Amino acid sequence: MKRGSNMPAVGTYNQTLVLDMIRRSPVGLSRTELAERTGLSAQTLGNVARRLAAEGFVVEGDRVVAGPGKPRTPLQLNRTARYAVGIHLDPVVDTFVVVDLSGSVIAHAERPPAEGADAPELISALARDAHALLRSADVPLDRVLGIGVAVPGPIDHDTGTLLTPPLLPSWHHTRLRERLAEAAGHPVVVEKDVVAAMVGELWAEAEHALDDAALVYYGAGVGLGMAVDGEAVRGRTGNAGDIGHLMVDPGGQQCSCGSRGCLGVSIAPERLLFDAGVTPSPMIAPGAVWDAIDELHLRISTGDPRAVEVRDRAAGTFALALVLLNNLLDADTFVIGGPVWNRLGRALKPALDAALPTVRQSTATRPLLLREARLGTDLAAAGAASLVLDEAFTARPSDLMIGLS
Repeated sequence: MKRGSNMPAVGTYNQTLVLDMIRRSPVGLSRTELAERTGLSAQTLGNVARRLAAEGFVVEGDRVVAGPGKPRTPLQLNRTARYAVGIHLDPVVDTFVVVDLSGSVIAHAERPPAEGADAPELISALARDAHALLRSADVPLDRVLGIGVAVPGPIDHDTGTLLTPPLLPSWHHTRLRERLAEAAGHPVVVEKDVVAAMVGELWAEAEHALDDAALVYYGAGVGLGMAVDGEAVRGRTGNAGDIGHLMVDPGGQQCSCGSRGCLGVSIAPERLLFDAGVTPSPMIAPGAVWDAIDELHLRISTGDPRAVEVRDRAAGTFALALVLLNNLLDADTFVIGGPVWNRLGRALKPALDAALPTVRQSTATRPLLLREARLGTDLAAAGAASLVLDEAFTARPSDLMIGLS
């Protein structure tokens, strides 16, 4: 557990530490409980609580009588104190969300990706749609902390530039962070989608159960998010998590990289749809993907032999990939989510659970734990919004550093 400091120069750290504890408690925490958990003196804690209340981040709840002694008055999160916008750029659908200070989605919108537009037009459209969603949610603009954008890699994390995401050619070499901030009038954070998803799940998890965990994102592509000691792992350049070329079937489908049996091509949604006979070709228009996946789910649930065979093969591939990743990471806990998983997960999960114990390559000393992503279909977009909240309100030891001039 993070501990506070009574040094007078670290008010910002103490405020974020206390606010983080309050937001993770559904019923709030009293000043006495906060002092015990943070190690802050009563005076320091009182000063922090007053500042948080004055800035509107917390409110006092109803007094609680629990046994003898003075009733406690919990401090509770004021969810409407601040908001953030999250955007996920995806080859199939662009997703927009607004979240409140707790990270809960209060507004959601989707649209097909713009085709044939250049970067300035694309960025203007993002800013326009973000502001439209804020208006629809009746959010005061002065309470908007910023906009988070989740994108496929590779990216230049230092400049917030999309480099060459394979399925988003219109966005190649676009300085998204700088240009969107100018167009929207809000600070912008750009992050690889799997990192954003991991941050979102960490923000939504009250019990710190995912502080050391991994997340598999299953959408148009597949990727891996990781957390160590409560922090998302970005890698040296911000591009960690590319597992699409993990070899899972040497005799399988040929990948664009020239190899056979890469994870990405083996479980690509268009490949599953074609193999199950849902579509006549592995090429499918982005706007038709979701209906086709829903049709695949229906065929699996009704016992269609071809669809069930595809389900079982996909589950076995997933199981092998998870085992190999766990052998490398020793994570034990894996979260699975993303738009394709959100539609196929109910059909895939039982078969995946059955396949995992049969994978002989496992070197784990205890069973691998699978969890569904809390953020559901909004995983990457809500994670992008959580990036904004995380940057503003997560207490980090680096905040205690005192600069020397």
